[in-house]
Amino acid sequence: MAQIDSLFVTRLYRANLSEHGPKIDPDEMENSCLVIAEDDEAGQDWCEENGYPGYTSYASLTDLPWRFPIFADLVKSLDAHVAAFAKDLELNLDGRELKLEDLWINILPEGGTHASHIHPHSVISGTTYVSMPDGASALKLEDPRSAMMMAHPPRNKDARQELRTFVYQAPKVGELLLWESFIRHEVPLNMAEEERISVSFNYAWA
Repeated sequence: MAQIDSLFVTRLYRANLSEHGPKIDPDEMENSCLVIAEDDEAGQDWCEENGYPGYTSYASLTDLPWRFPIFADLVKSLDAHVAAFAKDLELNLDGRELKLEDLWINILPEGGTHASHIHPHSVISGTTYVSMPDGASALKLEDPRSAMMMAHPPRNKDARQELRTFVYQAPKVGELLLWESFIRHEVPLNMAEEERISVSFNYAWA
């Protein structure tokens, strides 16, 4: 009898933020993101100059945990989730650690998108979701083998999730997703009338 195995598995971690670390109040987190975005003139200028829809603090602020205590609590929670994911991935860290490298806010208005990209200098990347109104974009993840498929026929629309070229994840407020940083991902068009707010991050091998 034929044997068919799944090889080279790509893992996706999904959990409630509150499963590890301090409890994060979603309303306080949302208010903190909005206050920071309103005050961050350098970030607003960068978004306007680079045609970025909405707001991101990626290019302007590197000290969110220092500015607002809730972000310091968030980092404690993320550290624990990332450690759990690294254990699942069976990573041999050789006595070193995965440490937070970047942490930034994303506020995407109606009609906004975030183009497909990877995080090439990191090991684990992720996002926690602060506001996900009805119609807000799911996260779109791409099979990392797709660039090598060349003459490969498309998958059936109802293919098993692990065989699909693209997988969509629609998290709830208070959830986070973690994936290995080589996974290409994007945020499709936001169809919600309200803003989609999230906090993204990278962990590097230090």
